Amino acid sequence: MLDSKQKVAREILERLRGAGFEAYFVGGCVRDLVMGLEPKDYDIATRAHPDQVLTLFPEALRVGAQFGVVIVPAEGGPVEVATFRSDSEYADGRHPAAVRYAEAASEDVRRRDFTINGLLFDPATRRVIDFVGGQEDIRARRIRTIGDPYARFREDHLRMLRAVRFAARFAFGLDARLQEAAHELGALVREVSRERVRDELLKILTDGGARRGFELLDDLGLLEVVLPEVKALQGVPQPPQFHPEGDVWTHTMIMLDGLKNPSASLALGVLLHDVGKPSTLSVRDRIRFDHHAEVGARMAENICSRLRLPLRQTQRVTDLVREHLRFKDLPQMRRSTQLRFLQMEGFDEHLELHRLDCLASHGNLSHYKLAQRLLQETPLDQIRPAPLLRGDDLIARGYTPGPRFKEILRAVEDAQLEGTVRTRTEALTLVESKFPQSVP
Repeated sequence: MLDSKQKVAREILERLRGAGFEAYFVGGCVRDLVMGLEPKDYDIATRAHPDQVLTLFPEALRVGAQFGVVIVPAEGGPVEVATFRSDSEYADGRHPAAVRYAEAASEDVRRRDFTINGLLFDPATRRVIDFVGGQEDIRARRIRTIGDPYARFREDHLRMLRAVRFAARFAFGLDARLQEAAHELGALVREVSRERVRDELLKILTDGGARRGFELLDDLGLLEVVLPEVKALQGVPQPPQFHPEGDVWTHTMIMLDGLKNPSASLALGVLLHDVGKPSTLSVRDRIRFDHHAEVGARMAENICSRLRLPLRQTQRVTDLVREHLRFKDLPQMRRSTQLRFLQMEGFDEHLELHRLDCLASHGNLSHYKLAQRLLQETPLDQIRPAPLLRGDDLIARGYTPGPRFKEILRAVEDAQLEGTVRTRTEALTLVESKFPQSVP
């Protein structure tokens, strides 16, 4: 039985064919179908030119029409319809200098990146059309470029990162010549826009196989090109009584291995949580990393800025790095401090990072379990209670507005979280006893 996305995409394809145009499913959706996976979306390749597609689908959008690409809005998500084409030389490491429409589907697939993404599918006959050996590479669990990898990587330098992403996601190996080309051409990735590099790195971190992805980046010499701060984790020793697993790189890779469908911010937080350790390493009574969380937070902010990460995500990643050591103090915290900690935005991500951190080192989850217990046993209205007093209440009692208000209201909230103050009257009594007004 067809899922709704495939059904809609098939209707679009059949309308193209009904108008006399050759058309097929193409690319990642075919790869996923061959591998027994559910495609996220469906793309169509056709002999129809963009204007002819727009005539059949007046609601379609001319997105990338200069490259023969039209987006047809559809229930369940838009469908990309691309005209068969062949590309000329790539002048900028991303875009072809000119595009020529092709008559044959075989010519179109040969301009694509990897053989596993160069498959066509005819839903009418349920036949996979393979001009590039993609099915054989799927069976061999191998990522291989269509044609010469040196040429493919010079055309679009980002393809080196894409090769790593697909190898990590599917647990495939990399073709030997592809590896050779990436080793030699890896420096070209510096010419790729930061936004495109960011998007590929985030996919490597969140699509599955993050540890393998970063180990492959390192093996190909690409890690030091895109994230030299992470490369610097290698060989940095840690105190064996807390980190029997080894150096900071090994610890971080184990944590990446534990990620399960993470958000981008959590995955980046895990990757960068100890990024401050290399520059703070000292050996006194034992190996120490004084203030590495604070140093790492500043470094993480710079990395996120360099990658053009949105400000909200940057703040979350920075917070994850800065706060990741706070769990060690959880049992000694006052109850009000514990509950304020639980109030922290994105606390579920902080908690998961802490769990992974423990499992990748000493294995002691006692503080993680304490936090879980606090969350389970404390009603939400006690973790985030409605304020008993506001600034207007203090003004009504004769207090002069100013910086002192923050201190007063904080004291009231602390007492509320501790459970020693429960009503507005008790709160006012506390204020008047602890913060008497100055007598002229």
